[in-house]
Amino acid sequence: MSLLTAAKARSPVLGYTPDFVSTAMAPYIKDIHRKGVRVISNAGGINPLACAAALQEVAKKADVDLKIAVVAGDDLMSEKENLKGAGITDLESGKQFPENIHSMNVYLGARPISRALDLGADIVVTGRCVDSGIVLGPLIHSFGWNRDDYDLLAAGSLAGHLIECGAQCTGGIFTDWHTVPDWHNIGFPIVECSSEGDFILSKPPDTGGLISFGTVAEQLVYELGNPQRYLLPDVTCDFSQVSITEIPGFDGGAVKVCGAKGLPPSTLYKVNATYLDGFRATAVCPVGGPKAVQKAKRTAEAILQRTRLIFSQLGYEDYSAVNIQVLGSEDTYGPHARRSIDGGPREAVIWLAVHHKQREAVEIFSREIAPAGTGMAPGLTGIVGGRPRVSPVLKPFFFCYPKSNVQINLFLNGQHVEIFEDDLMYTSDEVVSFDLPKISSELKDLPSGPHTYRLEDLAYTRSGDKGNSANIGVIARHPLYYPYLKKTLTAQALENYFQHLLEHEKPEEELVTRYELPGIHGLNFVLKNSLGGGGIASLRSDPQGKALGQMLLDFQIKNVPDLKSLIE
Repeated sequence: MSLLTAAKARSPVLGYTPDFVSTAMAPYIKDIHRKGVRVISNAGGINPLACAAALQEVAKKADVDLKIAVVAGDDLMSEKENLKGAGITDLESGKQFPENIHSMNVYLGARPISRALDLGADIVVTGRCVDSGIVLGPLIHSFGWNRDDYDLLAAGSLAGHLIECGAQCTGGIFTDWHTVPDWHNIGFPIVECSSEGDFILSKPPDTGGLISFGTVAEQLVYELGNPQRYLLPDVTCDFSQVSITEIPGFDGGAVKVCGAKGLPPSTLYKVNATYLDGFRATAVCPVGGPKAVQKAKRTAEAILQRTRLIFSQLGYEDYSAVNIQVLGSEDTYGPHARRSIDGGPREAVIWLAVHHKQREAVEIFSREIAPAGTGMAPGLTGIVGGRPRVSPVLKPFFFCYPKSNVQINLFLNGQHVEIFEDDLMYTSDEVVSFDLPKISSELKDLPSGPHTYRLEDLAYTRSGDKGNSANIGVIARHPLYYPYLKKTLTAQALENYFQHLLEHEKPEEELVTRYELPGIHGLNFVLKNSLGGGGIASLRSDPQGKALGQMLLDFQIKNVPDLKSLIE
C-alpha cells in the first residue's frame, strides 16, 4: 500500500496494481467473458476506480460486455485532520498519531464483495480489504451465509487465508523444498467448499508443486498471531483446532480442511496508515578474494566514516539509522553463525543501508559508494543495480476505527449504485480472554534420552510478518514429536535464540509469545520488535522475517529418546 500511495502521488490515474490489468486480465478477457468466470481482486489498491476504468478499456477493446463493480470507502484520508487530535495511538508501538500521514486505509471485509456479486457484477475490484475476504465474499454470495453463521464465516475465512498467497500452499517456500517438483510450472490452489464449511484444497492436474499436510499446515500458521483470536471484519476466528487430512488419489495431492470456529467480530475496523519519515538508500556490493568478509566490513565502515565527515562539513545531522550486513558471513544468525577457521568465504556481499531525515544527505551517501571501487578494498566487483536509489521511507501506523464511521460505496460500470450498510447488531465489544497454556505435568514427565535432533528433523517451519512483529509457526512432522517440541520450544527459548534481532523498548519486556494449535500439532511464536521497523521502513536484508523459520531449523532438541523409533 505504501508503494501504491507513492504511485498515486505521481499521477491520479495510478495507485492500483497495473499487472492485474495488463497481465492477469487483458490476455484472457474474452475467455473470462465467454466462460462466465467471475473475478474478485483487491488489485484496486488505493485507487480502485482507476483500476476499474482501466479494465473497462480492456473490455471495450476486446468488444466484450462486462459488469465491473468497485467496492470503495476504505480510504480515510478525508478524516485526517479530525483524527489528529483524537488521541489515537499505534496498536503495536503506542506512538502518537503522526503529523505527516501519507495514507490511511481501512481493512474492509467480505460482505461488500458479496453484495456486489448479488448486483450481478462479473468483476469486483476492491481497495484495501482483508485478503481472505476475496474468498469469503463469493462463498457468502453462493451459500447465503448469515452474519451470525460464525463457524461458517470462520471456515470461509480459513479457505481464503490458505490460498491468499497462491503457490505458498502448493509447495512454494516449503520446508522440504527438495520434495516439490516442477517449480517452473507450479500449480495454484483450488478450494472446493461445501455449504457446511468443510473444504477440499487441491491444484490443477498436470501442474508442478505439491499439496500435503505439511504444505498446507505451514500456510495455516503464516502471518498468524493468536490462533484463537484471528481478528477479521466479518468474524473472529479460532483456528487452534483445525485439522488437515490428506486425501489419496489426487494428482499432485489434496487435503480436507475442517474445524474452524468463529465468534462475533469487533465493532472496529483495523486501519493501515503510512507516514513519511525521511529517506533511505541501500548499497549492495559483491566483494571477492581472500578475507572477503573482513574487506567488506571495513569498506562499509569507511563509506560511513567518509559520508559522516561530509555531513559535519555541511552541517547535516548524523544518520537516523544504519545497517551493515555482510551477506555470506551469516551476520543474520548473530551468535549462531558458523565461523570458518580458514579466513571465511572468498566471496561476500556488502549490504549497507542508511536512513536520514534529509534527502540531500542520502544523495551524498549514494554518490560516495562509487569511490570504494578505486580507493578502498581490492576485489569489490561493482554496485548491484548501479548507484543506490534514494527513496522515501513510509512507515506503517496501525489503529482501530469505528465501523459505524465508515461509508462503503458500491459502483457498477463507473456509476454509484448504493451505499453498503453493515449491520452492527452482529458485532461485539466484548474482549474474549484466552489463557496461554501452561506446561503440563505430563510434559515435565516426558521420557528423556541421550539423543539430540535438529528441529528440521522433527518439524516444519514457516515465518511471516505483521508490521514490526514476525511470527514463526512450527508444526510437528508426527504427533508423537509434539510433546517434545512443546517442552523445549518455550517462548523464553525463542527469545534467547533470536535475542540479537529483538529490540527492547522497555527493560525486562517480554517480546516473544507462544500459542498452541493442537489441531495440527503446531506452535506459533510471535516475535515483537523483531524486524527493524518492518517492510520498507527496515534497513535489514530480511525486513519481513521470511528467513526466520529457516534459521530456527538448526535449533537443537536435546536429551530426548530415539524419537524416530517411536513412529516405526
